[in-house]
Amino acid sequence: ATIVSGAIAERVKISAYMIFTLIYVGIAYPFLGSWKWGAGWLDAMNFYDFAGSTLVHSVGGWGALAGIIVIGPRLGKYESGKVIDKPGSSVPLAVIGVFLLWLGWFGFNGGSVLSADPDLVSYVLVTTSLAACTGGLFGFLTSYITFKRMDLGMVLNGILAGLVGITAGADTVSINAALFIGAVAGALVVLSAITLDKFKLDDVVGAVSVHLTCGIWGTLAVGIFSTNADHTFGTQLIGVLSYAAVAFPFAFLIFFALKKTMGVRVSKEHETDGLDSHEHGIRGYTIVVE
Repeated sequence: ATIVSGAIAERVKISAYMIFTLIYVGIAYPFLGSWKWGAGWLDAMNFYDFAGSTLVHSVGGWGALAGIIVIGPRLGKYESGKVIDKPGSSVPLAVIGVFLLWLGWFGFNGGSVLSADPDLVSYVLVTTSLAACTGGLFGFLTSYITFKRMDLGMVLNGILAGLVGITAGADTVSINAALFIGAVAGALVVLSAITLDKFKLDDVVGAVSVHLTCGIWGTLAVGIFSTNADHTFGTQLIGVLSYAAVAFPFAFLIFFALKKTMGVRVSKEHETDGLDSHEHGIRGYTIVVE
């Protein structure tokens, strides 16, 4: 649910978002999760997703993609064929948030070693952290080559991209493979963000690029780099396509139905003034200029 919230921030009605969350998380997520983690049909095919590159991140990413398509871009985001940069309100908080997620990922991935075997937990923590490192590094390099500047936002999203990418196979790929998976994810997140902007798909925090694009990459990477011969690329691809075939249409239908009934987007006035003051009666950030 929070993956979706980041993508559609600054213009979605909180009431519509809450209803979407209730339906998507209450119905779609358990149903889709049961295919693998509930000993379902994909599990029987030896589809592998250790801690959720597809089951968590891609499912959220498909929901985010549906949301930004139905709701549309923020006011002034795309004008005269140009992409207008809208900087975040607090770079330090963004950095802190990413490092909190990095730490939290040791719980996501390390905690997914249900046997609590200390050797395997330690191994998972190492692959997870190394993928994050190369993700941030290649997010920096790719954005520097592309934008000709050091883009901190892409470094941060590169770290998250590496974390998402390694989540599917953190316990079953080699150390070198973990480094490579993170590196590719770091590059992909930048290229994905650029591609979305070309199609005028406004993703505020890069949620689709981080969670969907790199979730797909991480899941397919298991079929390429796994040390377990039962994990094949073909089966991983079937899993990715199966989740896409259900998660995206389901999310799209929810958003479309909400749009046609109660509406999903705030008014132009509310979007311009800021949603905090109109929907919550308090401003999240108040800057006094004397």
